[in-house]
Amino acid sequence: MTLSWKRINAIFQKDTKDLWKNYFVSSIIVLPILMALLYSYTTEEPSIDLHYMIINLALASVTAFIQCAVIAEEKEKHTLRGLMLSPASIPEILIGKSLVTLFLTVITLLVCAFITGYQPANIALVAVALFISMVFYMGIGMILGLLSRTIIEASFIVMPVIFIFGFGSMLMGLIDRYPVLSFVEYLPNIQLLEFAYQVELGAGFGELWSYLAVILAWAIVAVILSGVVYKKRELDE
Repeated sequence: MTLSWKRINAIFQKDTKDLWKNYFVSSIIVLPILMALLYSYTTEEPSIDLHYMIINLALASVTAFIQCAVIAEEKEKHTLRGLMLSPASIPEILIGKSLVTLFLTVITLLVCAFITGYQPANIALVAVALFISMVFYMGIGMILGLLSRTIIEASFIVMPVIFIFGFGSMLMGLIDRYPVLSFVEYLPNIQLLEFAYQVELGAGFGELWSYLAVILAWAIVAVILSGVVYKKRELDE
């Protein structure tokens, strides 16, 4: 199957215009930036934990929420049906709908890293891990957006995602007391944090591939589920 970049770009351009008109959605990028500013003024040398609390918050809030809101807005305006009936294929629609989210996420992460002074030991490996993580959060956002009926509803349904994946590292301290929470270690945000620790210790791809594999598995599942939910909604409409 050949992708039509013209259709993908058309979807991207439309979403970009719609997003900048919706200040409620676009203002979410302020949250992780404010957190970064707060910690940069209160902490002289932010730890890896602090850097990645902000990074994971950006991924959970900006990436997941904007992706969720973009889809929910289509449903609220009753334009999703028209998109589903358009010549654009499912991959073209999913990619087009994800580009604006990807762009805003990258900008937010760069601004936050600049504010906190985060300079990874291996930028290339960290960039790969962050990109795979973005794919996961975009998949989650797509699923939640398809399950939402309005943007307001989307803002509520995405809250558990922001809490679990944005502040999930705080749950690590509870694992010793509550062994049932041991699954938290395999969440993509925790794997990303552990990955970052190993990078700072000078680990190479041989030591890091297992972390990437877990994050990639989460991303693949999220993308597949988003496609399944999209197809189901397409049949239900």
